[in-house]
Amino acid sequence: MINGTVEPGFEHVRDVFADVLKRQAGGAGAAVAAQLDGRWVVDLWGGPGWSRDSIVMPYSVTKPFAAVCALLLVDRGVLELDAPMQRYWPEFTAPATVRHVLSHQAGVVALDRPVPTESFYDWDRLCALLAAQEPSWEPGTAHGESALFYGHLVGELVRRTDGRTLGRFLAEEVCGPHGLDFHIGLGPEEQARAIELTGLTPAFRAAALDGKPGLYPRAIGNPPGAQDPAVVNSAAWRAAEIPAVNGHGTARAAAGFYSALPRLLSADLLAEATTAQCSGTDAVFGAQTTWGLGFGIDGDDYGMGGLGGNYAGAAGYSFAFLTGHAGDFDRAADLENALRAVLGLGPIPG
Repeated sequence: MINGTVEPGFEHVRDVFADVLKRQAGGAGAAVAAQLDGRWVVDLWGGPGWSRDSIVMPYSVTKPFAAVCALLLVDRGVLELDAPMQRYWPEFTAPATVRHVLSHQAGVVALDRPVPTESFYDWDRLCALLAAQEPSWEPGTAHGESALFYGHLVGELVRRTDGRTLGRFLAEEVCGPHGLDFHIGLGPEEQARAIELTGLTPAFRAAALDGKPGLYPRAIGNPPGAQDPAVVNSAAWRAAEIPAVNGHGTARAAAGFYSALPRLLSADLLAEATTAQCSGTDAVFGAQTTWGLGFGIDGDDYGMGGLGGNYAGAAGYSFAFLTGHAGDFDRAADLENALRAVLGLGPIPG
């Protein structure tokens, strides 16, 4: 059953969403939201156990939320984009700048030393390992998504310069003031609203490895557990701050974040953050990618996808599709293209 609303004229998006829910195995739920000129033209959710206030983990859709915390400190003069990381984090050994970290050029994407899953729950230990880690390339000479560690690299900058954890900073400076139901590090009330992730089967995980560079399994598998349903559905995982991947929120919040960016950041910094900093073959994922400062860039559009088919971004409108069932990105693309058709726009590239 589909719940929520669409503005008159946007019924086509609801029809496509009904089809998306039918295609998801086991009747798993999802949510889609779109905002245009300050109006919610689409706000839909459906599936077993999914209510208006259900929150779900959309994996890397979390990364721009982390990036904006650091960007706010850049706007305030607390951080400088081209300053070396060591200025703020003296123990950090990779010769990277803040800009390198924000744009996935720092090279700190994999740990050489095997560590247990419990390392995800020990912020100081994981940050110490990252500080000592030799980068996989000379910072600034290549780029590759820091799949598991982006949030720790950015979050430690925030903690060392502001004093607050990234999850607390996000709540107090970004999500709270702008009414965004998105959280990193869940308390009991949020845990009670969290949707169980499904579809993270051995077959799904094997398919995700197909065709990837050798760096990819190292970058996503140590510490182990980020694609293990027993781990990511656990209370310990949800309570921890793992800001590369474990934000939890509504589709409304993910779309609303992009609508809020012009109010969060200065015009000049937002323009810089959403302008290409690097482009080419991603050393971790092997695909052609273009990175801004925390955002994936595609022409004038920017946003971020997340493992399992999640996506949120801006393209003259704000859009988000969050799902509880891991699958491909066709569902998000079908829904965004339905929205674009109503708006008289052509389909998204690719």
